[in-house]
Order: sequence, then structure tokens, then C-alpha cells
Amino acid sequence: MSNYITGVSTALITPFKNGKLDEAGFAKLIQRQVDNGIDAVCPVGTTGESATLSYDEDMRCIEIAVEVCKGTDTKVLAGAGSNATHEAVQMAKNAQAAGADAIFSVSPYYNKPSQEGLYQHYKAVASAVEVPFMLYNVPGRTGVDILPETVKRLFDDVPNIMGIKEATGSLQRTVELMAKIPELYLFSGDDAIDYPVLASGGKGVTSVTSNLLPDIKSKLVKAALSGDYQTAKAINEELIDINKVLFCESNPIPIKAAMYIAGLIDTLEYRLPLVAPSTENMKKIEAVMKKYTIVGA
Repeated sequence: MSNYITGVSTALITPFKNGKLDEAGFAKLIQRQVDNGIDAVCPVGTTGESATLSYDEDMRCIEIAVEVCKGTDTKVLAGAGSNATHEAVQMAKNAQAAGADAIFSVSPYYNKPSQEGLYQHYKAVASAVEVPFMLYNVPGRTGVDILPETVKRLFDDVPNIMGIKEATGSLQRTVELMAKIPELYLFSGDDAIDYPVLASGGKGVTSVTSNLLPDIKSKLVKAALSGDYQTAKAINEELIDINKVLFCESNPIPIKAAMYIAGLIDTLEYRLPLVAPSTENMKKIEAVMKKYTIVGA
């Protein structure tokens, strides 16, 4: 399908002001992504603190993303995940109605469903919409792993399931998935291994780091997808330090702090139970950031 998303997508942070969604700030962040060659933005994913947003905030984030990206080359790949299947179904329908180009959905967290449970969950959610749909596997956060056999079943059985955001951190998993399902649109969900994933047949990345460095991430992915692996590898290596420090505490704590330090968001606010990084980690983030040129900051 020609409307499948490829390239670099950004797992957007959600800025807050006085406890509420900072709508103007969010629109500004998305515009910066558009201006710096990002192929798709991902509102209300796990980096966007989706687990602590209300339904109304969730919808408003998707609406703002659609408004800002309208008439541009940047698509909206909206988050619609829940550990209750009926909720995920409703969220996916809402995202489609708001104008999202595609949907990605994190696997149910805490419940620890079986592989059959995962299959039935995703079949129900993806079948509720017509837009392209991506699975999102991040077992380190959800406690459950969507195994390659289940991915294959879903890819074969549900027409609009196009791909997976693969965040196990395992290159072996990427190689296995690409071997089993060559047509799968596999996106790297770990900034540190974007280059090897793309070199193994990945179709794109969903990045946390590109919140801060959209121009550099865009160059890396465009180089890899055009077969210039030497350039992609060099950029991937240049980003090692920032990728590492942005995960010194649970995501999105460090990336939000980095965006605040850079002056890209007005206030450093999280939703409990997330809190600001320790003073020591704040200093580490600040020190590493000095090695990079941050556009528009």
C-alpha cells in the first residue's frame, strides 16, 4: 500500500503547563519536527505519557498533530494502546476519526496475556479501523513479548496490519522477523540500534532522540534507506552519547528534561508517578547535550 509510513518518526513528548496539556507548546514542537524532515509524528505513544492522559487530552493531542501536519509531507502515526481491548478499540476509532494516517498500539501491559490473547487483542483493535496499523512490542515496559509467530499470524490474517515497532533491543529478533515476514514494515524502537535495524531490512524508526535532534535523525534514516550505510553508521555512532543519556532514567523523564534545558518547552512538568530526574542526572544530560547542535533551540 502506498500510504504505508516509512522513514523517521518521532515518539512525541507531551508538554504540560500548570498540570494541563500545553496545546500551543505541543503544536510548536510538531512544527519543528515538520520543518526538520521528519516523516511522521507519533502523538500519545508511551513517550507522550499516554498512560496518564485523559481521553480528552489524548484526542486533543492527535487533533493538534493532524492540524499541524495537514498539507505537509509529515504523517500522523497516532498511539492507541490500552491493557483493556475495548478501550484500545475505542481509542483507535477516535484516532482514525480525528484524521490520523496510521495507528500504532502498544501491547497490553500488566495483564500478561498469552500469545493467543495478544492475537485476539490486536485482531479486534486493528479490525475496528481501516487505516494502516502497527503493533508495538516493548516487553521491558509491558511485561509481555509479541513473539514472531504471533506477529506473522496477525500480519497474514488482518489486512491493515502493516508492521511493528520493535523495541526488544534485540537485533536477533529483527533478523528473525524479517526472515519470517519479508514484507513486514519493521520500525526500530531503540535509538541505539537504528542503523543495524535499517541495514537488516527495517523500513523506519520511531525515535525518542529525534524530539531533540530531528534533523540529525532524519539524515541517518534517509541515508540508510537510500543504501548509504556508511553515512548512516557514522551518524548512529555520533549519537551514541545522547542516546545513552536519554535513557539514564525511565523514558520520557530524560528527554523531557533535555527539551526543557534546550528551551524547547517552557516548563518541566510530568504526570505522577513520573518526576524530574535527579540533580546528578540533570547535570549529565546537560553535559552531553553540549556536544550537539540543537536546531531551533
